[in-house]
Amino acid sequence: MADLKITQAKSGVGGKQNQKDTLRTLGLKRIGASVVRQDTPEVRGMIRAVAHLVTVEEVK
Repeated sequence: MADLKITQAKSGVGGKQNQKDTLRTLGLKRIGASVVRQDTPEVRGMIRAVAHLVTVEEVK
């Protein structure tokens, strides 16, 4: 299974509480921060919830 590199591109300030919680659950704390997560349906769902705040790259 591939890994995904998720980078926070925009701030969660002013967003809905569930979007802020999703960023924290993914492990993102500030703009420019990146995390690597396994490509699972759960992670894909979290990315979809905050797609306008993050960028996603596939890591091999």
